[in-house]
Amino acid sequence: MNVDDLFTIKGDDAVSLHVHLQPGSGRSAVVGRHGTALKVRVAAPPVGGRANVACAELLAEEFGLKSAQVALVGGDTSRSKTFTLSGLDVEEFRRHLEQVVGAGQSRPGSRPGPENPQVGRL
Repeated sequence: MNVDDLFTIKGDDAVSLHVHLQPGSGRSAVVGRHGTALKVRVAAPPVGGRANVACAELLAEEFGLKSAQVALVGGDTSRSKTFTLSGLDVEEFRRHLEQVVGAGQSRPGSRPGPENPQVGRL
């Protein structure tokens, strides 16, 4: 699965990741793709930047980074956000992102849609 449209390479060890954030969810998880963005759900509400912080922390955990290596650089008050992830191996990041997106599309109960265009198709 090609995930190159979800991020932009920013130097040897950094990427800009496009995220579609769904705050106030029952649980926090990276759930697949939403068009050209990684879909992330967080339990935190969209109040006082709490959902943004929760999303950054979840991304850091998911990609094995420290919190300081994940920075929100666009979309502070929007569901469409851009995060810079630094200090990573870009090829390893790409492989892990492919796994994350693939797992999100094969979740039980997933339906085809903008975030899961291939689910349920033969």
